[in-house]
Amino acid sequence: MYRPQEDSYLLAGALADAGGTKGAKVLDFCTGTGFLAVNAAMLGASSVTAFDINPRAVFSARVNAWSRRLPIRARQGGLDEALRHGPFDIVLSNPPYVPCDGENRDPRWDAGADGRCVLDPLCDSLPTLLTPGGFALIVHSEFTGVEATLSRLREADLKASVVARSRIPFGPVLRNRTDYLYSSQLAEPGALTEEVVVVRADRPRTRS
Repeated sequence: MYRPQEDSYLLAGALADAGGTKGAKVLDFCTGTGFLAVNAAMLGASSVTAFDINPRAVFSARVNAWSRRLPIRARQGGLDEALRHGPFDIVLSNPPYVPCDGENRDPRWDAGADGRCVLDPLCDSLPTLLTPGGFALIVHSEFTGVEATLSRLREADLKASVVARSRIPFGPVLRNRTDYLYSSQLAEPGALTEEVVVVRADRPRTRS
């Protein structure tokens, strides 16, 4: 399962800065260990539903919630299942977003040739997942296409902006993907750092 790393902490900080969590109904999509779900619950969310396709991740999230006596329900499933439990006031997601060539793919972080095979369906579903006035916070790498995310969200009639950034050295996963990143022109040859961003998407209270 995916354990908390720099992107997880960046997203948790963005959630704390955003406010509005107290009393909110929250979705943590691609929860991993439940780190973000725990953060949302500790910030006062009235309920948190955490989804992951990995049964080990779901078990870990349940243990982390139970040990802290927090109002978190961890469930196994993907986006279709999450949609059946919505809408939510806040959607959080640290989805798989690493571009890969399809060989030796690891579902914890690899997300297709452009890194968007989870991200794009999630963006398209946010108008349904969010309550009017609700917001989403999604973290991903610059190599996944920040402008592509912003454009996709705006095309779905959501307000979208980058609310947090951090430049970090390549970890073991990206160091093993450098040949693909360079050859596909997703990263400049020789690059050894990536910018990780948190994108915020707001659903208007009323349709324009």
